[in-house]
Amino acid sequence: MPRNSARTGAKAGKSLNKAFFGRSVHEVAPDLIGATLLVDGVGGIIVEVEAYHHTDPAAHSYRGPTPRNQVMFGPPGYAYVYRSYGIHWCVNFVCEQAGSASAVLIRALQPTHGLATMRRRRGLKDERALCSGPGKLTEALGITDAHNGLALDTPPIALYARPAKVDIVTGLRIGITKAIDLPWRYGLKDSRFLSKPFA
Repeated sequence: MPRNSARTGAKAGKSLNKAFFGRSVHEVAPDLIGATLLVDGVGGIIVEVEAYHHTDPAAHSYRGPTPRNQVMFGPPGYAYVYRSYGIHWCVNFVCEQAGSASAVLIRALQPTHGLATMRRRRGLKDERALCSGPGKLTEALGITDAHNGLALDTPPIALYARPAKVDIVTGLRIGITKAIDLPWRYGLKDSRFLSKPFA
């Protein structure tokens, strides 16, 4: 069961490698809250994620591999990037063993690195709104389909473990029509950078 508070098990500031992602998606998802995601040095603290398991009808991998979701069926520790509703990119981190096809959607960040670049890319100044949604954060970090299949522990992507224990809240996932009753959304308690408050 998800914990209200969790630790990554990694030392503060340590780079997260592929072994970190080779675990249950339900362990990885809450452990990502408080970690830092950077793309070419631009990014911030992960404050909201959602877990998607291959047995979950809302997961892209539920009906099997396709050219679009092939990365999900590969080994853990890689980025799965897709276009949502033909409008914006979404970035996911592939978890579990190869073939499991489970991943964590990154929903929101607290901007900490490269704010000027993010503001330019997003065309706004409000720090709170720069990365408060999966499409917003990919635009702010410059993530596109060119990042699909890239390793999460190799430039231009860098991930660092959270430095301390954090309080985590859970809730229902957003913007889906299947498996809507699963509490697989995780967030940093009281963060003002969430895409949507937790009920």
